[in-house]
Amino acid sequence: MRARINDALKTAMRDKDAVRLSTLRLINAAIKDRDIALRGSGDEGGTSDSDVMAILGKMVKQRQESARAYEEGGRLELAEKERGEILIIEDFLPKQLTEEETAAAVAEAIASVGAESIRDMGKVMGELKAKYTGQMDFGRVGPMVKDKLG
Repeated sequence: MRARINDALKTAMRDKDAVRLSTLRLINAAIKDRDIALRGSGDEGGTSDSDVMAILGKMVKQRQESARAYEEGGRLELAEKERGEILIIEDFLPKQLTEEETAAAVAEAIASVGAESIRDMGKVMGELKAKYTGQMDFGRVGPMVKDKLG
Protein backbone atom coordinates (compact mmCIF):
# COMPACT_ATOMS: atom_id res chain seq x y z
CA MET A 1 0.00 0.00 0.00
CA ARG A 2 2.78 2.43 0.93
CA ALA A 3 4.60 1.60 -2.30
CA ARG A 4 1.45 2.40 -4.32
CA ILE A 5 1.09 5.74 -2.56
CA ASN A 6 4.77 6.62 -3.04
CA ASP A 7 4.64 5.63 -6.73
CA ALA A 8 1.56 7.83 -7.18
CA LEU A 9 3.38 10.66 -5.39
CA LYS A 10 6.31 10.42 -7.82
CA THR A 11 3.96 10.33 -10.79
CA ALA A 12 2.10 13.40 -9.51
CA MET A 13 5.44 15.22 -9.15
CA ARG A 14 6.42 14.33 -12.72
CA ASP A 15 3.00 15.34 -14.06
CA LYS A 16 3.03 18.56 -12.00
CA ASP A 17 -0.45 17.70 -10.70
CA ALA A 18 -0.54 20.05 -7.68
CA VAL A 19 -3.88 18.91 -6.22
CA ARG A 20 -3.01 15.21 -6.40
CA LEU A 21 0.48 15.89 -5.05
CA SER A 22 -0.74 17.83 -2.02
CA THR A 23 -3.38 15.18 -1.22
CA LEU A 24 -0.81 12.38 -1.47
CA ARG A 25 1.51 14.31 0.82
CA LEU A 26 -1.32 14.61 3.36
CA ILE A 27 -1.83 10.83 3.17
CA ASN A 28 1.90 10.23 3.74
CA ALA A 29 1.90 12.65 6.69
CA ALA A 30 -1.04 10.83 8.29
CA ILE A 31 0.74 7.48 7.86
CA LYS A 32 3.96 8.86 9.36
CA ASP A 33 1.98 10.27 12.32
CA ARG A 34 0.60 6.77 12.89
CA ASP A 35 4.13 5.28 12.66
CA ILE A 36 5.36 7.72 15.29
CA ALA A 37 2.41 6.98 17.57
CA LEU A 38 3.07 3.24 17.28
CA ARG A 39 6.79 3.71 17.96
CA GLY A 40 5.92 5.59 21.15
CA SER A 41 3.71 2.75 22.33
CA GLY A 42 6.48 0.20 21.79
CA ASP A 43 4.94 -1.43 18.71
CA GLU A 44 7.89 -1.83 16.34
CA GLY A 45 5.85 -3.52 13.59
CA GLY A 46 4.89 -0.20 12.06
CA THR A 47 1.71 0.76 10.30
CA SER A 48 0.04 -2.18 8.53
CA ASP A 49 -2.00 -2.02 5.33
CA SER A 50 -5.20 -2.33 7.37
CA ASP A 51 -4.06 0.66 9.45
CA VAL A 52 -3.46 2.60 6.23
CA MET A 53 -6.95 1.65 5.03
CA ALA A 54 -8.43 2.91 8.30
CA ILE A 55 -6.46 6.17 7.97
CA LEU A 56 -7.69 6.66 4.40
CA GLY A 57 -11.28 5.90 5.41
CA LYS A 58 -11.05 8.47 8.20
CA MET A 59 -9.60 11.05 5.79
CA VAL A 60 -12.50 10.50 3.37
CA LYS A 61 -15.04 10.88 6.17
CA GLN A 62 -13.39 14.12 7.39
CA ARG A 63 -13.49 15.57 3.88
CA GLN A 64 -17.13 14.61 3.40
CA GLU A 65 -18.02 16.44 6.61
CA SER A 66 -15.96 19.47 5.55
CA ALA A 67 -17.57 19.55 2.10
CA ARG A 68 -21.03 19.45 3.71
CA ALA A 69 -20.09 22.29 6.07
CA TYR A 70 -18.67 24.38 3.21
CA GLU A 71 -21.84 23.86 1.17
CA GLU A 72 -24.02 24.96 4.07
CA GLY A 73 -21.82 28.03 4.44
CA GLY A 74 -22.09 28.86 0.73
CA ARG A 75 -18.39 28.15 0.04
CA LEU A 76 -18.90 25.94 -3.02
CA GLU A 77 -15.30 26.27 -4.31
CA LEU A 78 -13.96 24.86 -1.03
CA ALA A 79 -16.55 22.07 -1.10
CA GLU A 80 -15.39 21.12 -4.60
CA LYS A 81 -11.76 21.07 -3.43
CA GLU A 82 -12.71 18.64 -0.63
CA ARG A 83 -14.58 16.42 -3.11
CA GLY A 84 -11.54 16.38 -5.39
CA GLU A 85 -9.39 15.18 -2.49
CA ILE A 86 -11.97 12.48 -1.69
CA LEU A 87 -11.69 11.10 -5.23
CA ILE A 88 -7.89 10.95 -4.98
CA ILE A 89 -7.96 9.22 -1.58
CA GLU A 90 -10.61 6.74 -2.75
CA ASP A 91 -8.24 5.62 -5.53
CA PHE A 92 -6.30 3.78 -2.82
CA LEU A 93 -9.30 2.27 -1.05
CA PRO A 94 -10.94 -0.97 -2.18
CA LYS A 95 -14.25 -0.69 -4.00
CA GLN A 96 -17.09 0.19 -1.62
CA LEU A 97 -19.68 -2.54 -1.20
CA THR A 98 -23.15 -1.92 -2.61
CA GLU A 99 -26.18 -1.83 -0.29
CA GLU A 100 -27.02 -5.46 -1.21
CA GLU A 101 -23.42 -6.65 -0.70
CA THR A 102 -23.31 -4.88 2.67
CA ALA A 103 -26.56 -6.52 3.78
CA ALA A 104 -25.21 -9.94 2.72
CA ALA A 105 -21.93 -9.31 4.59
CA VAL A 106 -23.88 -8.33 7.74
CA ALA A 107 -26.02 -11.50 7.54
CA GLU A 108 -22.89 -13.62 7.00
CA ALA A 109 -21.09 -12.02 9.95
CA ILE A 110 -24.11 -12.57 12.23
CA ALA A 111 -24.21 -16.24 11.22
CA SER A 112 -20.45 -16.78 11.55
CA VAL A 113 -20.24 -15.44 15.12
CA GLY A 114 -23.55 -17.03 16.12
CA ALA A 115 -25.03 -13.69 17.20
CA GLU A 116 -28.48 -13.96 18.73
CA SER A 117 -29.11 -10.66 20.51
CA ILE A 118 -28.01 -7.04 20.64
CA ARG A 119 -25.37 -8.07 23.20
CA ASP A 120 -23.49 -9.79 20.37
CA MET A 121 -23.27 -6.61 18.31
CA GLY A 122 -19.60 -6.02 19.26
CA LYS A 123 -18.63 -9.46 17.98
CA VAL A 124 -20.46 -8.88 14.69
CA MET A 125 -18.90 -5.44 14.20
CA GLY A 126 -15.45 -6.87 14.99
CA GLU A 127 -15.96 -9.58 12.37
CA LEU A 128 -17.06 -7.00 9.77
CA LYS A 129 -14.14 -4.68 10.55
CA ALA A 130 -11.68 -7.55 10.23
CA LYS A 131 -12.97 -8.48 6.77
CA TYR A 132 -14.28 -5.25 5.27
CA THR A 133 -12.20 -2.32 6.55
CA GLY A 134 -12.24 0.36 3.88
CA GLN A 135 -15.07 -1.29 1.96
CA MET A 136 -18.05 -0.15 4.02
CA ASP A 137 -19.13 2.78 6.15
CA PHE A 138 -19.34 1.32 9.66
CA GLY A 139 -21.41 4.31 10.79
CA ARG A 140 -24.19 3.11 8.47
CA VAL A 141 -23.56 -0.59 9.11
CA GLY A 142 -24.02 -0.30 12.90
CA PRO A 143 -27.75 0.50 12.70
CA MET A 144 -28.19 -2.33 10.13
CA VAL A 145 -26.63 -4.82 12.55
CA LYS A 146 -28.75 -3.42 15.41
CA ASP A 147 -31.95 -3.87 13.36
CA LYS A 148 -31.09 -7.49 12.51
CA LEU A 149 -30.20 -8.36 16.11
CA GLY A 150 -32.79 -6.29 17.89
